[in-house]
Amino acid sequence: MLAFAEPSPTQGENNVWLLIVYVALVILGDIADYLIGLVVERMWGSQASLVVFLALYFLFLWVAWVIAVWVTGPKLEERPAQA
Repeated sequence: MLAFAEPSPTQGENNVWLLIVYVALVILGDIADYLIGLVVERMWGSQASLVVFLALYFLFLWVAWVIAVWVTGPKLEERPAQA
């Protein structure tokens, strides 16, 4: 029989913080996607704008996740130098 470890309260708080940071970064990325898409649409048309928007959208989903995990990850404590 498999035993599962109960998540500690701090682990649950870290998961919530991770999701909050991720959603905030995705919203910022969506705004950037939209603005870049507008510029591309005015320069090259709506078809190019759609391709650029979708590519950037999925790129920002991945980038937001990597940054959110990095920001909310456990910090290494500095240890004093041993003589």
